[in-house]
Amino acid sequence: MDFGCTAEDEVFRAEARGWLGEHAVAGVDRRDWERALGKDGWIGLGWGESGYGNRVATLTQQVAWAEEYARSCAPARSGHIGENLLAPTLLAHGTPEQKARFLPSIAAGDELWCQGYSEPGAGSDLAGIRTKAERGADGSYRVTGQKIWTSLALEADWCFVLARTEPGSVRHHGLSFLLVPMDQPGRIEVRPIRQMTGTSEFNEVFFEGAHARGEHVVGGEGDGWRVAMSLLGFERGVSTLAQQVGFAAELGRVVRAALESGAVGDFVVRDRLVRQWAELRVMRWNALRTLGGSGDAGASSVAKLLWGGWHQRLGELAVEVRGAAGGVGPVDWDASAPYELDAFQHLFLFSRADTIYGGSDQVQRTIIAERVLGLPKEPKGVV
Repeated sequence: MDFGCTAEDEVFRAEARGWLGEHAVAGVDRRDWERALGKDGWIGLGWGESGYGNRVATLTQQVAWAEEYARSCAPARSGHIGENLLAPTLLAHGTPEQKARFLPSIAAGDELWCQGYSEPGAGSDLAGIRTKAERGADGSYRVTGQKIWTSLALEADWCFVLARTEPGSVRHHGLSFLLVPMDQPGRIEVRPIRQMTGTSEFNEVFFEGAHARGEHVVGGEGDGWRVAMSLLGFERGVSTLAQQVGFAAELGRVVRAALESGAVGDFVVRDRLVRQWAELRVMRWNALRTLGGSGDAGASSVAKLLWGGWHQRLGELAVEVRGAAGGVGPVDWDASAPYELDAFQHLFLFSRADTIYGGSDQVQRTIIAERVLGLPKEPKGVV
């Protein structure tokens, strides 16, 4: 695909930049922000002519919106999971009734979603999940089990849950993709997970007989693995380019810090800074190649390997160029309130997880080995 910008794309980019400049203000409530995006038509740009989104935007215009959003320093999106993960999945696998029920509320910014995939014993090996959903006589389901690393669980109205609906099934078989309302006191408990940064972006979610309606199974009972894998294919799309805009801003701050501290006088530091810049350009070209449809079956895994390691190395470089000032002082690790970190310290600590979450480096290499290179499959343990 040719990613050259047309005159219409430039008009679209200018409109996006102007709207964000007028509306993206500090301190805005995150739900109010989602509704403002929905009201003015900025949610669902990638849904095409489905009739459920707002504006219809070309792929290059979606890229322009994502990049301008990142540059504007607008609030972090609470609706990303619903808009960019669940919505494309419903468009591909949902019934007309499911689309009519859920897509308009996502497009309006009225309902927020979280993702119920990983479990304590089934993270990178997702097929090992144990959460169960038992179907009752009325056709509804009772969901019991635990999910972990669930982003936005405290804010979400709904959770899409991968659960085992066939008793005795193993691995990829007998799974279903359920849409579960989160407002079920006594049946769903959310516990924040405190990270080494002192913040709690992730959560544990406990389901104790949580209710899910029978008509809210996406793709049909027992076909959850196919639907779940389809959703993961949507996870690394246009948003990757916006992520890279943020990376570029972080790299710029590290370069400025190296100049201010004098660390740039070390030729090894200079070499590492140049490498970070060059690798970021490669990531952009790779992302454009993937979006253009010319990537191979392991393109998303290659992208994850590239940015995970790159961002982790940037975090290490950030504290190094600061010298002694980059160290974290005495911290009360047991305190309930977040402790103070500067931007570089937070970058270093948070990026330690970049090669783990979203599919660890080991899993990505296995995918590339098996699906692209055709190597023998990794032996599985006894189930």
